[in-house]
Amino acid sequence: MIQGFGTGASMAGRLKEIAVDASAPIRTHMRLADLETPALLLDAAKMRANIARMNAAMARHGVALRPHLKTGKSVEAARAMIEGWPGGVTVSTLKEADQFFAAGFRDILYAVGIAPNKLPHVAALTRRGADLSLILDSVAAAEAVAAFARAEGLTLPVLIEIDSDRHRAGVAPDDVGLLTAIASRLADGAELRGVMTHGGGSYDAPGADRIAAHAELERSGTVRAAEALRAAGFACPVVSVGSTPTALFARDLTGVTEVRTGVYVFQDLVMAGLGVCAVDDIAISVAASVIGHQPERGWLITDAGWMALSRDRGTQTHAIDQGYGLVSGHDDLIVISANQEHGIVADRHGRPLDLTRFPIGTLLRILPNHACATAAQHDRYHVLDGGEDALQVWPRFGGW
Repeated sequence: MIQGFGTGASMAGRLKEIAVDASAPIRTHMRLADLETPALLLDAAKMRANIARMNAAMARHGVALRPHLKTGKSVEAARAMIEGWPGGVTVSTLKEADQFFAAGFRDILYAVGIAPNKLPHVAALTRRGADLSLILDSVAAAEAVAAFARAEGLTLPVLIEIDSDRHRAGVAPDDVGLLTAIASRLADGAELRGVMTHGGGSYDAPGADRIAAHAELERSGTVRAAEALRAAGFACPVVSVGSTPTALFARDLTGVTEVRTGVYVFQDLVMAGLGVCAVDDIAISVAASVIGHQPERGWLITDAGWMALSRDRGTQTHAIDQGYGLVSGHDDLIVISANQEHGIVADRHGRPLDLTRFPIGTLLRILPNHACATAAQHDRYHVLDGGEDALQVWPRFGGW
C-alpha cells in the first residue's frame, strides 16, 4: 500500500544500488514500489510549475534572475532553473562552484562572505575561466582579497554585502564611511562589481503584506548603498537582492538589477507556513516505509529519521507546527519525533490512529520543513515525471 502517491503500484523487487556521479546524470528508469526507503523524491511537474511562477514574477518587474543553486545541488535542476535567463547563478559553497562550472556555468556568485583560506581555490576557478564573484562586508576582508589578487596577478570581482533588515551579516545601508572604505581597499587589486543583500528576515514575516515590507527593505537598502558608492565615485553596476518570499511578493524592484533566490524550485513547509506557496506546491518529499506500530500510543514507526529528514524544525513558530515533516495526503499526520534512523508518525492532535490503514510496508511520502536541509541528507533525486511508476535518478552532491 502506498500512501500519498495514488494507487496502482505493486511491491515487487528491490532497486539495486546505483553509484552516483554528479557529473554524469543517471537515466535509469524504475518503479516507485521498487525503491529502498528512505528515498528522496522529486515531482518534476511541480518543480517546473514553481520555476514558471518565479520566472513570471521576475518578468513582471523586468529584472534578471540569478538562481541560487544551493537547494538542489543538481545539474539537472540547475539547467531547468536557468532556462530563459542570462546564465548567471548563485552558489553557497566553492564545491558548488566547481560542480556547476564543470557543467558549463561560467557566471557564478559565491554568496557567502569570503574567508582568506579559500582564495587559492577562487584563483584556480578564475584561471580555468570562471567569472566568480565574491562577497564581503569588512575592510579587513577587502584588504585580504585585494592583496591576494595583486600577488596572483588577478582581478577578482567583489560585491559588498548589505544588511538590509538586521538579519545576519552585512554593512548597514547608510554607513557611507564603511562602504567607501571597503570600496577604496578593493580598488587596489580587486574590482567592486556592486552590492548585494539577502532578505532573510522575511522568513519570520508571514503574510503577503509583511513579506512585501521586507522586500522593500531589501530594495531600498541596496539601492541607497549603491547610490552612495556612485556618489563617492565608485562604479556600482550590480544591485542584487534575494530570498524566495521577497522575490515572489515584491511590489517594486526599481533600481535592482538582479534577484537571487533558490528554495522556490522545490518549496517546503516553511514557505507554505508563511503563505508563500501551498502545501501541494512542494516538489520534494521523502519516501518512508512503515516498519512498526505502537497501538497503545497511536504511533507509526518509519525508517526515515533525522538522517533522512534533517533536524530542521522551521515550522515550530508558525501557526501550524509540522513537527519534522507532514505526511502527504494526511493533513494531521506529522512526524512528531525523529531519531537517527527512525521516525515516529502520529496525529498532531493526539487522536488515535486506525493502524489497520497503515500495515507494515506501507509507503508514506513525508514533506520537508526545509527543502535545502532535507535534500542535503541524500545523494540523488528519484524523479517522478508523467507517472508514478516511471522514475529517473538525478544525482545531487553535498559537502564543501
